[in-house]
Amino acid sequence: MFTCRASRQGSYRNLWKATSGYSISFTPHEAAGVGGSIPKMTQIPRELLILWLAVAIDLALGEPSNAWHPVAWMGRLIAGLLRAAPRSGAAGPFIAGLVLVICGAALMALGGFWLQTTLARLPLPWDLFAQAVVLKSAFSIRALATAGSQVKRALVRGDLPLARKFLRWHLVSRDTQSLGPSQVAAATIESLAENASDGCVAPLFFYVVAGLPGALVYRFVNTCDAMLGYRDAEHEWLGKAAARTDDLANLVPARLTATLILALGLVRGAAGLKGVAVWKRDRLATASPNAGHPMSAAAGVLGLELEKTGHYRLGTGQPLPDTLDIGRALRLVWCTMLLAIALFSTILFMIHT
Repeated sequence: MFTCRASRQGSYRNLWKATSGYSISFTPHEAAGVGGSIPKMTQIPRELLILWLAVAIDLALGEPSNAWHPVAWMGRLIAGLLRAAPRSGAAGPFIAGLVLVICGAALMALGGFWLQTTLARLPLPWDLFAQAVVLKSAFSIRALATAGSQVKRALVRGDLPLARKFLRWHLVSRDTQSLGPSQVAAATIESLAENASDGCVAPLFFYVVAGLPGALVYRFVNTCDAMLGYRDAEHEWLGKAAARTDDLANLVPARLTATLILALGLVRGAAGLKGVAVWKRDRLATASPNAGHPMSAAAGVLGLELEKTGHYRLGTGQPLPDTLDIGRALRLVWCTMLLAIALFSTILFMIHT
């Protein structure tokens, strides 16, 4: 028989104790008469519990309204600061964009550190739950799957205009008005693969590396890139620092996401081998140094040709996607997320025990 015990770890004499206030311990019941073969204590790291709680909150509740969403607050902060940024020339906009990224990231790091240390002082289990709520704001699994499912359902009903609208609202920034059903399906699958990295794997990766400050800094940088990282006359220099910082931040997560997708494909044998071949050939076909990795891996594992007209073509020579392939892509993304969470859980357990 095992009992659960929560214990405060001494006084907060240093940063580690300040940010690691509780451990959850499962100990043999003293009166149970269990033999000595059972370990004396197995601890579940609080960081791991926070991760699990954050995922549970995301899957159960999804996204809060914009009025209560930290990412929406980041967007309003960025938009407000941009009003004072110069728009003419190259040097002025570039410096303004650079200052925005540096100052905003520093603010997120300090805010994340303050939240992590302050919330750790709450009583158990409220400290874990409060930090999980903050972490959940940095990633989204359910909303991504819901967005893909909405496009799929619209295509199944034969409502192409609605499918285009959902695609434009939730998944892509490109013009969707001229896209046919197969192109809508392709754009949806591409976005599901890319956002599996940007929207889930990357923020959780930075949580493992640097706690709540890391997750929030990444989410701010990625939001800056989403708002400013365009190659048009207005954003070419203003968004350059955000785009390059986001490229750097996603170097590891994008390749990790592709690896997880390929690993799932290898379970299926030939599909995995095809996925590796397509990934090796097409991973650098996109303008982004990162987006091509998960997208080409998904194209290969799913056995599809994914094309953004005038920009790239992944998995050339394979069948074009149809509506049912969105469902296959959704299942692949769900499995990728589960595998990523299992990987990060293992790393956190190894680090903190």
